[in-house]
Amino acid sequence: MFTRLRLTNFKAWKDTGDVDFKPVTMLLGTNSSGKSTLIQSLLLLKQTVQSPDRTVHLNLGGDEVNDLFNFGRFEDVLNQDVEGVRQFSIGFDFEREGDRVGSGQFDCTYGQTSSGSVAIQTMDLRAANRRFRAIRRDKGAFSIVVDEETQPRFKGRNYAPERSIALSADAIAVLDQDGTVVEDLSLAIRRELEGISYLGPLRRKPERDYPWNKTKPGEVGIDGRSAIDALLASALLKGEEQNHIVHGVSHWLARMKVADRLEVRQQGRSNRYELIVHRDGVACNLRDVGIGVSQVLPVLVVAYFAPPGSTIVLEEPEIHLHPLAQSVLAELFVVISQQRKVQFIVETHSEHLFRRMQTLMARQQVSANEATMYFVERDGKSARLRALELDGYGRVKNWPEGFFGDALGETREQARLMFERQKAAQP
Repeated sequence: MFTRLRLTNFKAWKDTGDVDFKPVTMLLGTNSSGKSTLIQSLLLLKQTVQSPDRTVHLNLGGDEVNDLFNFGRFEDVLNQDVEGVRQFSIGFDFEREGDRVGSGQFDCTYGQTSSGSVAIQTMDLRAANRRFRAIRRDKGAFSIVVDEETQPRFKGRNYAPERSIALSADAIAVLDQDGTVVEDLSLAIRRELEGISYLGPLRRKPERDYPWNKTKPGEVGIDGRSAIDALLASALLKGEEQNHIVHGVSHWLARMKVADRLEVRQQGRSNRYELIVHRDGVACNLRDVGIGVSQVLPVLVVAYFAPPGSTIVLEEPEIHLHPLAQSVLAELFVVISQQRKVQFIVETHSEHLFRRMQTLMARQQVSANEATMYFVERDGKSARLRALELDGYGRVKNWPEGFFGDALGETREQARLMFERQKAAQP
């Protein structure tokens, strides 16, 4: 689980400060305020550690098949509101239950080489009172510094970090026993980043039927493309968890009052299957029901499909859902995070989702240690983060004016106009 994030000079952010993450973290704010950038920073590191090129310092993307985002050039990532600064940084803390490295810290600063590529300036890895730094020197050489030693252990071009999170094989070999420690730390960081399951705001439209090759997918996919495969695997593969995802999805569809249950149905003896949505005694193909069902399916699937200890990152999970269904999403995040030990980082514009989260806090179904909410707003050309302060009854003490409109003011204005028109209609 990610417990802290900090960005400096990264896209819309001059400096986020230390952003505390909880098992459920919600990001609210206006359009183009910088909410998505917080999420994208982690995804940038995820696609870097998954890069086939071990020597890459930061994978800005461009491979449409394997990369999550195309971040463009160095200048596109660098905050343009800070004159004379040609570096940006990404840092986070994490905790991993059951891992040899129980918790750790990653901080990395990036600059640009004369050829225009992105290069690490400093990489700082910490865990269990140990610290390992790689510091860029002249002509691409790196110094390796251990703990708080004032002098580097060694320096050279063959000690350049790999994929932002690891020391080179040569550095690990020279470090001897300390090499094993930093190798374990890098592996824990890699697992934390690879454990991110990301679902974007644009999801695939449903098909009338689906082929299945009798395997379980590795991920749901950025647009939910493999959510149906995960459902089919849940329904059709034998084992203790058979129908686990199907039953979980059906439960939340019923709570949202958009369906009673979901059924996987084979077409004859072929390898093609259709998803049947049951509601009020009527069975319909997924293609023939409202778009909201198909759009929320990947959200529900990934909640059960992501392994325990994963971080599920969602953008606008409420899209195409009616208000009650949006509210129930808050319950989903709280319940699943508690039951399955997964983390949710959610970017949303939904007032209904936010209000239900307030209610859950008032009911003491979720504590301040389990959930937190932030509001992101513009401060000139840059973004500013506001941690929402909630009391024990879920009431926000520092809510920004006008974001969700003025419901009481609208009601007051409607009443005024009604009385005026009634008065004018009197003889």
